[in-house]
Amino acid sequence: MNSHFRETMLSTGVSSMILINRRRLMPILPNSLMKLWNKWELRVMVLLSLSLQILLILLGNRRKYTAKSWVGVIIWLAYLSADWLATVSIGILMNQEDCEDKSPATNYVIMAFWAPFLLVHLGGPDTITAYSLEDNELWLRHFLGLLTQFGGAFYVFLKSWEGEALNFLAIPVFIIGLIKYGERTWILRSASSDHFRDAMLPRPDPGPNYAKFMDVYSLKKAEGYNVSLCPGIETSKLVNHSPPAAINSIVPDAAILQAAYYFFNNFKRLFADLILSFQDRQDSQSFFQSTSWEEVFRVIETELGFMYDVLYTKAVVIYSRLGSLLRCISLSFTIFVLIAFSSIDTGRYSTTDVIITYSLLAGGIVIEMYAIAVLLSSDWTELWLSKHKNPFLNLLYRTFSTRRLCFQLPYVLPAKNRWSDSMAQHNLISICLKEKPVRCSGVQKFLGIYEALQGHQCKNSKVSPDLKRLIFEILQEKSRGASDIEACKRICSQRGDNVLEKMNCLPKFDWSIIKVEFDQSILLWHIATDLCYYADLNKNPNSVESSQCKASKLLSDYMLYLLVMCPFMLPNGIGKIRFQDSCAEATEFFQERNYITSRSQACTTLLQVNTEILPLEVKGDRSKSVLFDACRLAKCLQSLETEEQWQCEQKWEMMSHVWVEMLSHAAGQCQWNHHAKQLGQGGELLTHVWLLMAHFGITEHFQISQGHARARLVVS
Repeated sequence: MNSHFRETMLSTGVSSMILINRRRLMPILPNSLMKLWNKWELRVMVLLSLSLQILLILLGNRRKYTAKSWVGVIIWLAYLSADWLATVSIGILMNQEDCEDKSPATNYVIMAFWAPFLLVHLGGPDTITAYSLEDNELWLRHFLGLLTQFGGAFYVFLKSWEGEALNFLAIPVFIIGLIKYGERTWILRSASSDHFRDAMLPRPDPGPNYAKFMDVYSLKKAEGYNVSLCPGIETSKLVNHSPPAAINSIVPDAAILQAAYYFFNNFKRLFADLILSFQDRQDSQSFFQSTSWEEVFRVIETELGFMYDVLYTKAVVIYSRLGSLLRCISLSFTIFVLIAFSSIDTGRYSTTDVIITYSLLAGGIVIEMYAIAVLLSSDWTELWLSKHKNPFLNLLYRTFSTRRLCFQLPYVLPAKNRWSDSMAQHNLISICLKEKPVRCSGVQKFLGIYEALQGHQCKNSKVSPDLKRLIFEILQEKSRGASDIEACKRICSQRGDNVLEKMNCLPKFDWSIIKVEFDQSILLWHIATDLCYYADLNKNPNSVESSQCKASKLLSDYMLYLLVMCPFMLPNGIGKIRFQDSCAEATEFFQERNYITSRSQACTTLLQVNTEILPLEVKGDRSKSVLFDACRLAKCLQSLETEEQWQCEQKWEMMSHVWVEMLSHAAGQCQWNHHAKQLGQGGELLTHVWLLMAHFGITEHFQISQGHARARLVVS
């Protein structure tokens, strides 16, 4: 959330200041309470730090496929608190005073043994390294934290050195802490925008030697030869490529994983705002044009799952040979320390401290074992298995397969989902009938409470197969016209006008699409869709059961959700102002007619309002409300049946296609970093549409020209 605030609080200077002054503040507390706090503060904080690590590794990866706000809040609080607790605990150890009735060997030594464990906690679990993209940009601060916290822990180690066995056991734990903290810092650096982009830049290509070419040209011409240029194409570079076939068919999703990883390696450049090559476009179009919509969406969700892992987890390290080796070192060292600690004489130490030490060791082993289980149940492991045939590996997979493990431990291991497969729904009329939106005060806006209260009004709906098929078919048709960069720009700019033009009704509706800003168009069509829906429902309930009608309703409420809750994903505009003014006018309208209690009544009453005179001519433009302009639009849509002799299904088909075109326009206009941000919040349908458009070649991030031409001299 606020990364700069968190990093400031975690800095050594602030932590040290708190620790230096805490005993000066203690005299205001009763003496007995002061003694109790001094005795238990470090113990409580160390146990809390361990608990937060367990919580993070259990829930850290669930935000990949969970859109529930309470899960995000818990992970956010745990993520913010974990580093702070570990840092402050090291500071307490650095300032720890020996008790009068205890020698360092019997009191401070075992507490100092906890310092390297706090380094391990600062390294964080494998399932979450960053909560937001901004955390990746702060990798340099984490590197400074690595140096300072390791220095603090090492100071505690030297301060407690008594030549005891416990002092020597701290050394392997220090190694684990350096591995974990170093991994996290490296991952944050690798996922930062600059380094992520630099890692994908192609090798510098000077091209053919122009100076040498011209020297030969001049020489041959001076010798009296007729010299001409003949353009050529390096056909070897234009060979069609396709995702590799799976070798091991024991993995059920082998073909999907292979295709997703193949395209992920090429299209991850979109998340670095880089241009894709002509060959990438050709390969992608060839595959996606000839694949069913079900498989296409599975490939895309798997591809985005890989992207989430790269940006927010330790996937780059743990799914490598080096990562596997480091996991083995961490687990074996922790087990060794646990066995060694259990064999030494702990009678001289406090029973409470011994129990806490056992908890740290056992907790570390549990976390490592869980990390291994997550690793074995991941798409990355199944992808690797699909490329290798080995009877022993097949036996292990059958025994410890992802589906078997998740079935046996459904609440422990993360589910085999790659995104939430849901779309949030926000409805203006429904909110106004409940006398919402929430009135916003200055304090609420400052604390961010207003946005949170608005978010609770949103409901999630499943992305239906019919809707996915509709989006796929429309974009597939559009991709056939994306032959050059100008055609791509034209298609990306379409926001419903293309559909209306094809159906010969653009002059009737252009005022609601072309002649207004995009956010205003969303609001107009959102309210009009609601009015048409309930008007048709009252006439014939069966008329709203069509897939086109349901798709229109889903997309209408989803686009309003984006407008209100995620305006950064839409083109710039004053959508929230228009939304608030429209809500205010609708609420006033419904309060004056207190007999309205349902959305059906509300929509029927709104349609009865005479809109012969334009609202702008009556009210002026001080209020940005579009409520009664939307009523005009709804009446125009309904008139298609009475004046143009359209069928109800035809009207909803047109409306659903308009909404899909609006959705694709918004997807294409959204910046890559906003798409990447939503991957950590359960994923957005808009992001899947954006990537699908890119795979179909409907994007401006392609180099359309072939670019492989190389001229050669013809001498005669």
